[in-house]
Amino acid sequence: MTSIYPAKAPLSFDEIKNKLLSFPTPLTETSSPNDAALTDPISTLYLHPAFEALLHILNQDLASAHFLVRHMQSEPEIEGMWIHGILHRIEGDVDNARAWYADVCKTDMFEQVWGKSSEEEEQKAESDKNSVRTGKLPSQRKAREFLNCVEALRNGDVNAKQELQKDARREVETLLEWCTQKFGTEKKLDASEAWVQPGGDSDVVQKKQSMLTGGDGYRKF
Repeated sequence: MTSIYPAKAPLSFDEIKNKLLSFPTPLTETSSPNDAALTDPISTLYLHPAFEALLHILNQDLASAHFLVRHMQSEPEIEGMWIHGILHRIEGDVDNARAWYADVCKTDMFEQVWGKSSEEEEQKAESDKNSVRTGKLPSQRKAREFLNCVEALRNGDVNAKQELQKDARREVETLLEWCTQKFGTEKKLDASEAWVQPGGDSDVVQKKQSMLTGGDGYRKF
């Protein structure tokens, strides 16, 4: 029998964005998404995959986000690379987050949040890089301090949580605006050009791939 009630209209991008921004900005992982009912509406927007992954992160749906960003591991998909770092930061794999942040720290979008690094900051990052598992650090001091504080928060230090939430909010709002301007909110039915894998045989490439598909990352795929 045909229903007498009209079908519910799908949620628009703006409706979904406003709902997601009403949630606390993710700093650490939660046991479940903020609203599991938003997973399908986000996916059926058919946005650029990096853009979609960012929305899933705002919903704390990390599994959906990780499925997308694991296919965007190298340039020119710099948005996916930074979002990958944010995802690992939320999951608690902060060394991996440091590596992804380092990969994009010279880009305009990253510098909008963390500023341009000085020569002194770059020298400090270079001298300290062997102290982390991945051997990579973003050159901006503020970005390094942010990740250090997130790591401390996960280890029980809650003193800086409010300030961290402000910085995390700045990150996601900058990325939201960047992705909106670059990719638009129209449906992108063919997103195959966004799927890039690292090429070549360098140690960095092999390490990054191991983090994603081997035993060195926070999750295995």
